[in-house]
Amino acid sequence: MLAFGFSAGLPYTLLLGTLNAWLSEAKVDLTTIGILSWIGLAYAFKFLWSPLLDHLQLPLLRRLGRRRSWLVVCQAVLAIAFVVLASIDPALGIGSFALVAVLAAFTSATQDVVVDAWRIDVADKTATLELLSTIYQFGYRIAALVGGALALVLAARIGWANVYTIMGGLMALVILVTMAAPDTTAPVGDKAKALELQQVPRKYRNVGLAIVAISWTWAIFTIGSFMVSSLSVSGGQKPDAGSFIKFTAPWIVVATVLIPAVVAAWMLKLKRNAGAGHRFRPPTMIDKVADHTYYALILPLAELVGPLRWGSLIVLGLILSYRLCDSIWGPFAFPFYLEELHFTHDEVAFASKIFGVLMTIGGIALGGILFVWLGRMPTLILGALVAAASNLLYADLASGGYWIDIFAHYTGIEFLANYVGVPARMTRLMLAISGENVAGGLAGAAFIAYLSTIASKEYSAVQYALLSSLTFLVGSLGRGALGQAIEVHGYAPVFRFTAALGLIAVAFCLMEWGRSRRAVAGAGTGP
Repeated sequence: MLAFGFSAGLPYTLLLGTLNAWLSEAKVDLTTIGILSWIGLAYAFKFLWSPLLDHLQLPLLRRLGRRRSWLVVCQAVLAIAFVVLASIDPALGIGSFALVAVLAAFTSATQDVVVDAWRIDVADKTATLELLSTIYQFGYRIAALVGGALALVLAARIGWANVYTIMGGLMALVILVTMAAPDTTAPVGDKAKALELQQVPRKYRNVGLAIVAISWTWAIFTIGSFMVSSLSVSGGQKPDAGSFIKFTAPWIVVATVLIPAVVAAWMLKLKRNAGAGHRFRPPTMIDKVADHTYYALILPLAELVGPLRWGSLIVLGLILSYRLCDSIWGPFAFPFYLEELHFTHDEVAFASKIFGVLMTIGGIALGGILFVWLGRMPTLILGALVAAASNLLYADLASGGYWIDIFAHYTGIEFLANYVGVPARMTRLMLAISGENVAGGLAGAAFIAYLSTIASKEYSAVQYALLSSLTFLVGSLGRGALGQAIEVHGYAPVFRFTAALGLIAVAFCLMEWGRSRRAVAGAGTGP
């Protein structure tokens, strides 16, 4: 389990974080970096193809078992992909580089699905699911340090190509562990789940799935075609990222969020009208895939829309906007540190990947304490406020750090830093990172707790997976336009803009607080 956690965390760190440091040093423009960061959507929407992994077996590798066969293929593809990335100069072949990165992200997301399923399948009374999950997280964090801090330190000495070749070798070594791991048996059919699904007649469920499938297919095709046209044009006029976020991105949100929500409400109405009494019919293989997809995508939304009704629009707005102000600029952190502020790899590795991680842990702990002291909604609102305000720290850092210096002086941090020999510029960076990471940890803890409270107990796992996947949708779509804005206006004005974006989440939190208070009051005065 430790090795599987490592194999899941390493590609995620290398593709969604460290890769941006390499691209910035290769002088790839920020608009392109922002668009290429859309590969992270593969992790957000991996639930779309997860049903296939439960029912499809790889023909030539069946003897390895249903889980190990997929793991071996995914890890082999990732190992090869990192070596291929190392052979491509992103400054000269960004199109080919992006194609390999997209393949690697899709493969990594697929591996995550299989590892999660393997962990659940092999858990027993001795190796409990909680124990395996803890070991998995430990391996994941080790991978984050190796793919983040260690990769930055090594890149300063041996270059990025050699670093990614080494990382490919580490992925190849994990295959040996996978070959020795136990496999799992095929799951026993859940008749209760099948009966629950058949409370809505299959023909209507298939119509609903078709509508959602068409919407998602259009959205994925639109995103993919824009990425291809943006990354493959050399010398000519590239598509405008600003126009995309203004005119196309809202329709992508409609296709991936609102249309499925409307279909879910329709399914709920059909379920209520149909009532019980549908006879159980053993499903075919195609039926199983369709049922699994319906169970993973539409049913969780139906269970959210049903109790909340129109209030679900507020909840969905909160989910889409809560992490917007920090998720939208994430890919530009390394370009900002390395190219704009000219910090060294070692300095960034320590400040961001070691010190910053400790600050994030502190923020998570603070969020848990405040959740107990203040309650759910006050903590959620506070998290949204501090997450937005933390962007102003980076705006100040980009402008020279005047206010950070004043804070350091009057709190004694400046004296302490001088005493231990930390340069003033490094003190500014660490203070900005500590503020942002504590705020991010606090907001993240509050948001996870909020999602956990609104999730239906009956469908908690699939509903939580679906809702959490929507969290970074809007932020991801806006990154290309944000990179374009940084190139035109600079970092400081853009950080002030992202801080203002955070107020959208605050507004939704206030509306959700009012809605939940009215719901509690209504329940208290009901029959």
